Amino acid sequence: MKKKRITLAAAVAVVLAASACSSGSSDGDDAKANVAAAAPASAPPSSAAPSEPAPTTAPPSSEAPVAIPSSEAPATTPPAPQTTAPSTKPSTTKPPATTAKPSTSKPPTSKPTTTKPTTKPTTKTPPKVAGLDARCMTGRAMCIDKTTRKLTWVIDGVPQYSFEVRFGSQELPTREGAFSVFQKSKDHVSTIYHTSMPYAMFFSGGQAVHYSPDFAANGYNGASHGCVNVRNKALIQKLFNESRIGDKVIVYRSS
Repeated sequence: MKKKRITLAAAVAVVLAASACSSGSSDGDDAKANVAAAAPASAPPSSAAPSEPAPTTAPPSSEAPVAIPSSEAPATTPPAPQTTAPSTKPSTTKPPATTAKPSTSKPPTSKPTTTKPTTKPTTKTPPKVAGLDARCMTGRAMCIDKTTRKLTWVIDGVPQYSFEVRFGSQELPTREGAFSVFQKSKDHVSTIYHTSMPYAMFFSGGQAVHYSPDFAANGYNGASHGCVNVRNKALIQKLFNESRIGDKVIVYRSS
């Protein structure tokens, strides 16, 4: 209350000073007014009433009283946010039941085939023919034996026919071994000896199986220059027609 009275007195003094300035008072009046305004501020408050009654209603002041905020502000608790969780229930729709049962069919129990090793076919050795070389028993071969002085035409081990032959001299012997026909000449004439060699079938260089008019006329009294002479003209013609390039010619000596 004391503080309020002092503040109110100070406010009255300020108003009186302002009214004195507005009424045009002198400097002396200003001093008196200042002393009167300052007196109540310095003097201790008294219970006696002042000489001039203070107006009950204070004039409006340009300075509005400052509202002292209270040290304790009312607690304003903000409303708690609603934490309503969204309904996240799993879908109760079940997947379509697969009614197809797994196949219970067992795999075919096929036993492994026990393939037996194929035995190679045994090539039968053709039976031996007396006086014929074993090399003459397969394929097509002119089998010429110097011991028996015969030529045998053999196909697949089977003798077809035979005829007498003559060979070269010691100076110009007929070569022995396994050969093959590489050239055929029906009306051949020797370019070295200028002699006729009809139905010639060459097997080794210039040596050939051919018909010999000298062998037909003189027999074994003479000799060839290394060729195999034949004196049976009909059979040599037959052999010439049947023989092929590549047929074997085996010249050997039987035991």
